[in-house]
Amino acid sequence: MHRWDTKGTPYALVAPFFLVFAAFGLFPLLYTGWLSFHRVSLYNVDRAEWVGLRNYEDLFTGQVSHYFWNALFNTFTLGVLSTVPQLLMALGLAHLLNYRLRARGFLRTALLAPYATSVAAATLVFALIFSPEGGMANWVLGLFGAGPLHWEAGRWSSQFAISVIVTWRWTGYNALIFLAAMQAVPRELYEAAALDGANRWQQFLHVTIPALRPTILFTVIVSTIGATQLFGEPYLFGGQSGHQGGTDHQYETLGILMYDQGFHSSMLGRASAVAWTMFGLLLLIGLVNALITRRLRASQ
Repeated sequence: MHRWDTKGTPYALVAPFFLVFAAFGLFPLLYTGWLSFHRVSLYNVDRAEWVGLRNYEDLFTGQVSHYFWNALFNTFTLGVLSTVPQLLMALGLAHLLNYRLRARGFLRTALLAPYATSVAAATLVFALIFSPEGGMANWVLGLFGAGPLHWEAGRWSSQFAISVIVTWRWTGYNALIFLAAMQAVPRELYEAAALDGANRWQQFLHVTIPALRPTILFTVIVSTIGATQLFGEPYLFGGQSGHQGGTDHQYETLGILMYDQGFHSSMLGRASAVAWTMFGLLLLIGLVNALITRRLRASQ
């Protein structure tokens, strides 16, 4: 019994995770893959018609190819507009908090407040800020003599507004990750750089940034994955037209397209094809991450 207890207890302890993953992770993934090869209606899931690669053909070259490539482009542009400023601001905030400041503990806690805020609450507040009727954003533009904008109607204005929401929510989270990595950098490196006459900016460029390369790569990959799955912010920002990414699909992402095809057009097979296309993109991002990580380790 002791031998069985020694060998079996570790498996029993990890079994709940694998059971939950199989039920809510692996099974939906495989079932979605099966649906992507069928024509399935949301209102009659039991009657699935095998169509092979027809759903993927509709996405890439067929009936909804225009919406798919538009959603892919919007996903890319929203990812760039939100990820680049977000990580730059997070890096700067982490660098400031790495020094001894007053109320440093409070500031670190405050950075997590946007991340702890729900997507719905944050998006609704920013929808009011970017409202064309009395919104704060148009009020600020009026101070500089610029006319009011209908933020939700334009492609770039709506994507800018959505990227502001994403940046506001995730900058503090990434700043704390950078801060933890900065505190692991040996102080001897900064002391040696100071003895060589390097100021704080030079220390940041030649000591901090090289030491943070793995962490920066990690945050870039995680932010890219999050941008690929972006759904809540554009869906809630658009209001009644949120399910299609605006009245002219001007900020429709792949996540929005999947939702629109599955729950508004009741084409579950086509929505599953979008989901698996997103899954393929995430695998490609993971492969690029592995290759870059291997090259960084080889260069050290």
